[in-house]
Amino acid sequence: MPTITEKLTNNQQTVLDLLEVSKEPLKAYAILFNTQKKGINSPLQVYRALDKLIEIGKVHKIESKNSYIACNNSNCSSQTSTSFLICEKCDKVTEYKKNNISGYFAKLSEKSNFKYTKHNLEIHGLCKNCKKNN
Repeated sequence: MPTITEKLTNNQQTVLDLLEVSKEPLKAYAILFNTQKKGINSPLQVYRALDKLIEIGKVHKIESKNSYIACNNSNCSSQTSTSFLICEKCDKVTEYKKNNISGYFAKLSEKSNFKYTKHNLEIHGLCKNCKKNN
């Protein structure tokens, strides 16, 4: 986790600001397109910023969509596990914050003589609004 004194670079802050206001996950090239006027001019700059933001727990990658979202969970353990609820209709992504999922996977793994270290779980379905309007 980042320390309170850790300062983001301009590119990292620009990417984070964009992701924090986005209503859906963004792909790297969408981030590049939306940040070019703020001095980010190459995919490498975007990927470097994203890599650092992921490392310090400010951003998560949604693997199935190859896209990124800002993390709003101040106690996030993104380096060890992530769990998301993803709406298939509107693309809304919600980070599932229950800590017992890691414990469940650890116990399940132990039964199979496997050492659990981390997970990236993506659960697809319909969010409350889309379910209601379906």
